[in-house]
Amino acid sequence: MTVTIRTATSGDFPAIYTLFQQTLHEGSTYSYTPEEMTRARSRRYWLTAPETHCFVMLDNGQFAGVCAIRPNRTGRARHVANASFIVHPEHRGRGVGRAMGLHVLEKAKQLSYAAIQFNFVVSANGAAVRLWQSLGFEIVGTLPKGFDHATLGRVDVYIMHRFL
Repeated sequence: MTVTIRTATSGDFPAIYTLFQQTLHEGSTYSYTPEEMTRARSRRYWLTAPETHCFVMLDNGQFAGVCAIRPNRTGRARHVANASFIVHPEHRGRGVGRAMGLHVLEKAKQLSYAAIQFNFVVSANGAAVRLWQSLGFEIVGTLPKGFDHATLGRVDVYIMHRFL
């Protein structure tokens, strides 16, 4: 596997949008519904929202995923970053998620964030929970039955945090 990480461009948006919609239809990781995340809202979420830095991952030249980093909150809480990640199903289990996680950690440091907080990690997404823990994130809170998983019903959601 040869992973390349680069800043996303507007030309990447069709692939990002398709992957995002596919992920939302799966109903196992993001709370958003496909209907609410219109093309315009999705573009803003990934590419055009203020202070959002979006990156695409290429695995041997093929689109393998997307990640974005942004402030978790504004004002006096803006020193904590938040990030979003999606690995393309055909590239899962190949280290793409880890590469994105490491990239976001480094980028967050460059942007002078003090920490990163993930507000919504679905407990049933074991691969993500294990990955974030292996990168030094801790579960600092649990939202009991906070996510209506498409196949498992209501499952817990974790808030995960890591100082940089």
